[in-house]
Amino acid sequence: MSTLSRTTRAIPLRQNLLAGAAAGFAGGLVLAWTTHAQGYMSAVAAAAGLHPESAGIALHLVASTLMGLGFAAIFRYQPYSYAAMISGGMLYGLLWWIVGPLTLQPLLIGMGPTWSIAEAAAAFPSLVGLLLYGGVTGFCFYGLLRLYLRGRAVAVPGVPGGPRWRVVILGGGFGGVSAAQRLGDLFSRDRSIDVTLVSQSNYLLFTPMLAEVASSGLEAQHISTPVRAALPRTRFRRAEVEEVDTLSQVVRIRTSATASIEALPYNDLVLALGAVPSFHGLPGLEAYAFTLKSLGDAVRLRNHVIALLERADVEADPEERRRQLTFVVAGGGFAGTEMIAELFDLVHSVLRYFPRIPRRELRFVLVHSGERILPELSGDLAAYAQRKLESRGVVFCLGQRVAQLTPEHVVLSDRSHLDTRTLVWTAGNRPNPLLADLPFERNRAGALVVEPTLQVKGCSNIWAVGDCAQIPDFDGQGTFYPPTAQHALREGRVAAGNIAAQLQRRRLRPFRFRAIGTLVALGHRTAVAQVRGLKFSGFFAWFLWRTVYLSKLPGLEKKVRVALDWGIDFFFPRDIVLTADTFPQPVGDALASISGRDHSEMPHSQRGG
Repeated sequence: MSTLSRTTRAIPLRQNLLAGAAAGFAGGLVLAWTTHAQGYMSAVAAAAGLHPESAGIALHLVASTLMGLGFAAIFRYQPYSYAAMISGGMLYGLLWWIVGPLTLQPLLIGMGPTWSIAEAAAAFPSLVGLLLYGGVTGFCFYGLLRLYLRGRAVAVPGVPGGPRWRVVILGGGFGGVSAAQRLGDLFSRDRSIDVTLVSQSNYLLFTPMLAEVASSGLEAQHISTPVRAALPRTRFRRAEVEEVDTLSQVVRIRTSATASIEALPYNDLVLALGAVPSFHGLPGLEAYAFTLKSLGDAVRLRNHVIALLERADVEADPEERRRQLTFVVAGGGFAGTEMIAELFDLVHSVLRYFPRIPRRELRFVLVHSGERILPELSGDLAAYAQRKLESRGVVFCLGQRVAQLTPEHVVLSDRSHLDTRTLVWTAGNRPNPLLADLPFERNRAGALVVEPTLQVKGCSNIWAVGDCAQIPDFDGQGTFYPPTAQHALREGRVAAGNIAAQLQRRRLRPFRFRAIGTLVALGHRTAVAQVRGLKFSGFFAWFLWRTVYLSKLPGLEKKVRVALDWGIDFFFPRDIVLTADTFPQPVGDALASISGRDHSEMPHSQRGG
């Protein structure tokens, strides 16, 4: 006999928006009842040429409903997070107090924005009202979607005989965590399903902001979410994968160098192992180059740059001083372009603390093998980005490759030299080496060849997502999906849905997705963006970059912390505190062990939407 279990379906955006509109309307009713909102809206109605008594409350409820839609679009439903929904709603109300009573309402009645302390104090009652509105909206939003989920629960066949069905996920990056989250939602009421995630890092890293950690613009902990907090219904093991035995369906892991090997049996296996840096066998790169794959990489690079400035401030040898003040980035894609811009901003922001270093001695070089940077973007946006960086003093070596790296200089493919103590390598990645031991077909780069359903070719219970998988574009002709964060997130969800479909004996669905857009920050509050065919550049693109990625950060706490970091950056220079004892030469021994670190946290191309 087969047992029956209960599962819930993921909530589509449409249901989120409907619940948000209803919750906003309910919050508007509560606010109108407690604060006589029709009087509060009379000035707005009069400015619109309407009769205040008849139109004030109607305008208020319409605005409340639209605000509820915005709340749903930003926050979305998260299970077992009613407190976060209420606090998020109150924060949302605070933002609308700034936008509405302090800014838009004065403009509608012919005044300027009222941002003075006295005028803000006069608008304090409206702040209380909007905080109440936000809290009620968040509570109603969560409650409505909980009721929706209860109504959508369906029965799925359990495992014959009643044993547990074990799903093991290897990798704690975007793909692995999104698969675990979806499985947690789908089988939240099913005790016969056990989901275990294995990763060497106990956090999910929001990689699009990693360059800002390296440039001291953000705190490292603010862009990382503990896996245990993000996956309350998933078993987590912080361990290194020693072997995947596909014949006996066992994953062997080791939690520390001195611990014994532990066996994890599985019925379904999800491979989300990500990528590691590829140095293409070039001399000196693995020993001396800095990479940008993990929080440790970012913090190490930040400390290295600050230590170089400390040394250069007192350096008497002009040749050594030139090496210390020359910063080279290899790779003109998303990561390399953002990295050179952030290094430029970091050094120039803190230069006031180093009076013996003139600006003219600083040199920033971007080496790229192509004829233009940012090949993933349109030519005009790439040209704009290059012009902006060149106008600040960044030097471009296009059509060149790094051929060799020593502790004192970079050798380029034309045999020219760049004297430097700093090379950041963003020009190559390869799938996790663990895949080489698996008996499956791989492409030339080493990624697993998978079916459109995300099953590894020739295997029905092993799935692969993210950088370690070559996924055919379902709508393309012989093309493959790029290894980006926005793809990995959705691949993880589709893989989880197909695992559930197999248990339910339903038809599997192929992965299909079109990238929403591409955003690249250029420092100095400028960026370039390409969204659904529309192109943006300059300050608006930079604002869009920050708005999109702030909304994508997991959890309200991280959003608030990053927003505060950005606010502080407006008024104060970057921090120059060295968080570890370091010397301004590359730490060869530490970097040589880079292949032993877990890089599953990050798809090598980071842009997501």
